[in-house]
Amino acid sequence: QAVLCFRWSVPMMMSITHRGTGVGLSGAISAFAVAALLLPGSYPDYLDMISSLSIGPVLIGMAKLGIAFPVSYHTYNGIRHLV
Repeated sequence: QAVLCFRWSVPMMMSITHRGTGVGLSGAISAFAVAALLLPGSYPDYLDMISSLSIGPVLIGMAKLGIAFPVSYHTYNGIRHLV
């Protein structure tokens, strides 16, 4: 009997993560654009609404990481691929 051995490799995980961050960024940019077109009010109104929620520093830090990681990982991995 043939036993199939399947092991995760670093290039495989990097490729999957690169594709996932690309899909996530495309979806986020598209959702933001649609929301900007359809929602009433202006951008400063929504910033005021978010700042009035008094979200704690831990949640703000997690949100910043959730934005910064996909952008930086996808950019640096794309540059690595081009080089």
